[in-house]
Amino acid sequence: MAKDVKPRRRSAKAEQRAETMEQILDAAEYLFSKHGLYGVTLKDVAKRVGVHHTLLNYYFKDKENLFNAVFSRRASVTNERRMKALDDYDTASGGKPTVEGALRAFLDTDLDLYIEGGEGWRNYAALGAQVANTPEWGADLMDEYFDPVVLRLIELLKKALPDCPEEDVFWGYHFVTGALMLTLARTGRIDKLSHGLCRSSDFAAVKERMALFMAAGFHELVAHRKAERSAAG
Repeated sequence: MAKDVKPRRRSAKAEQRAETMEQILDAAEYLFSKHGLYGVTLKDVAKRVGVHHTLLNYYFKDKENLFNAVFSRRASVTNERRMKALDDYDTASGGKPTVEGALRAFLDTDLDLYIEGGEGWRNYAALGAQVANTPEWGADLMDEYFDPVVLRLIELLKKALPDCPEEDVFWGYHFVTGALMLTLARTGRIDKLSHGLCRSSDFAAVKERMALFMAAGFHELVAHRKAERSAAG
């Protein structure tokens, strides 16, 4: 009889390397979220971690590689969660989704990560907002990581709004993602405007309102187009 083979434990050296890598990514994520790609050096990250900057050069060829590693680390998590939420919702709705239901699967699932995930996820949210608003190089990153889940949402919105012109669905998504990115940036502007009544860090309050508000916008577009057709006919 063959002897049971026990799973190999990771060596202490491998565990230390993995821990150091996480510390580097966390530190870089924090700094990039505050100062952007061009406002941070590898030495800045090394100083925050408490290691020599040559270690970062060893793990990452340059700052751009480090930035990409930071960005991709959580992008895969949020994409998988949102895609599953959209697929599950489509199935649960029997292929007859509503606008609000589709938006909640897309928005609320993401907002839950920022509510439950702590400061690391909130730093990533701010970083994502920066990337989305930097067309020189951020657009390519957004295309690479987020197009599939965005197009899945748009597919559900088209199902929910069969009478809505396709360009209005895309414009509607454009307005949704603009509001989401402003929310994730946590600029503090709403805090000042509302004299503290609303807080830009209150993602739970956003979750309660955003999908409902945006769904009403989509429905108003459809009603407006219907009124235009009636007036023309």
